[in-house]
Amino acid sequence: MLQELGLLVWLDQAVDISALRRVNQALYLLTTGARESSFRNIKTIAECLADELINAAKGSSNNYAIKKKDEIEQFAKANR
Repeated sequence: MLQELGLLVWLDQAVDISALRRVNQALYLLTTGARESSFRNIKTIAECLADELINAAKGSSNNYAIKKKDEIEQFAKANR
């Protein structure tokens, strides 16, 4: 906290997140990607989830979860 001209200014700080939160976020991103890819598509949700898991294991850049993770990390780096 800084004090300039009698005003209080808060500085944001990076905070480490717990392992459980990281796992929950990864599962959320995988299921969201599978749900969005199966919407208005011939593939079933199970097939789309399998594709998401395979692409995530390969580290494919067209995977929804990997894209969102990279986006979140880039946003966090920009705000440091």
